[in-house]
Amino acid sequence: MLTDDTPHILVIDDDTRLRDLLRKYLSDNGFRVTVAAEAEEARQRMSGLRFDLLVLDRMMPGENGLDFAKSLRVSDSVPILMLTAMGEVDARIDGLEAGVDDYLAKPFEPRELLLRIRMILRRSEETVIPTARIRLGRVEYDPARESLTLDGDPLRLTSAEASLLSALSEEPGAILSRDELTQRCAIEGGERAIDVQVTRLRRKIEPDPRVPQYLQTVRGRGYVLRPD
Repeated sequence: MLTDDTPHILVIDDDTRLRDLLRKYLSDNGFRVTVAAEAEEARQRMSGLRFDLLVLDRMMPGENGLDFAKSLRVSDSVPILMLTAMGEVDARIDGLEAGVDDYLAKPFEPRELLLRIRMILRRSEETVIPTARIRLGRVEYDPARESLTLDGDPLRLTSAEASLLSALSEEPGAILSRDELTQRCAIEGGERAIDVQVTRLRRKIEPDPRVPQYLQTVRGRGYVLRPD
């Protein structure tokens, strides 16, 4: 039985057949589902509804999925799973740089799509509970709420960014390898994907991202968070 607490997914794909198949499959597996054929229609849907996750096609007429994701990330941290016919590593990295949380190449097994959706939703709902807030200069991170503020004003985090910052915040001063962060954060794309998320985080927490003071690289070993 669907309730107001049932996760609500917005599927954005210009392929009518796939869009309808995804609506039925995800509905049959316990989700509320809304669909849109392109970016502008998706914006109209999002203006009146709150969604828990977007399933977004990369290649769409007009505004493509990458550009749409980038525009969303200016003001919205809703988790995004991108679908694409392009399976190369560089294509996945492009998606992560645009703020996408996960990437699935077409054609895909519906069960894998379902698994990835559940993983993203679980990751966005989980809270890691070190009790103390983390001070990073003018920035403060609350691990219990996975919230980031600058001088008290909220900064938006994607679920992947929040997962990475939470993992690093669990052990401030401890060096975590890229492989360990990949496993803890369930971020697809391997070590390069971790590097992308670190770069994105530094833009939000560092006074000068080119000379990181708080989220530092330890050559040959990984990354370490050094709060105030």
